[in-house]
Amino acid sequence: MVRQQPVDGPAVFPRTEFYGGAMLSDAQRGFIDRSRVAHLATADRRGMPHLIPVCFCLTGLSLYITVDEKPKRTDIPLKRVRNILENPAVAVTVDRWDEDWTRLAWVMLRGSADILPDGDEHDRAQAWLRERYPQYRTMDLAALPVIAVRIQRVLSWGLLKGDATKDALDPDGQRPI
Repeated sequence: MVRQQPVDGPAVFPRTEFYGGAMLSDAQRGFIDRSRVAHLATADRRGMPHLIPVCFCLTGLSLYITVDEKPKRTDIPLKRVRNILENPAVAVTVDRWDEDWTRLAWVMLRGSADILPDGDEHDRAQAWLRERYPQYRTMDLAALPVIAVRIQRVLSWGLLKGDATKDALDPDGQRPI
C-alpha cells in the first residue's frame, strides 16, 4: 500500500510511505545507493534511543552494517548490538542536507534487525561492504558481527532523483510536478 501525505505549508515535496512488502521505488533505492553514510537508530528495552552514523549496503529488502576495526571498547558488546539484542526494532535514515532547502531529501527504513555473528549471509554482506567501502578491504572483519536490517516500512521526502535540480519532482522522482 502506498500513501502520500502533503507537507505542511507549500506542497513542494510529498512524503511517500510504503507498507507491507516494503517496496523501495527506483528513486529511493538510487538515493540510498548514491549515499555514503546513514544513521542507525536503536533503542534499549526501556526505549532509550541511540543514534550513530554507519557505513552500509542495501541488497534486496535488507540493509547491512558491519562492526569494524575502528577503535571501540572491547570489554563489552557495542551499544548498538546490545540494543538490538534487547529490542530489534530499528530505523535507518539516509539524508541529504543542503543550504538550498529545495535540495533537501531523506529516506527512512524501519524494520527489525538481526545480529549475524557468522555464516553465508554474514560473509556475503561483508564482501558487499568491502566492495562499497575500500577502507574495509584492509580490515579483518570476518570475526566481527553484521547487523542485518529487515526492511518493513519505507518513508521518504524531498528531491531524491540524481544530483537534484531545483525543479520539484513527483514522489518517485521521475518528472517535474
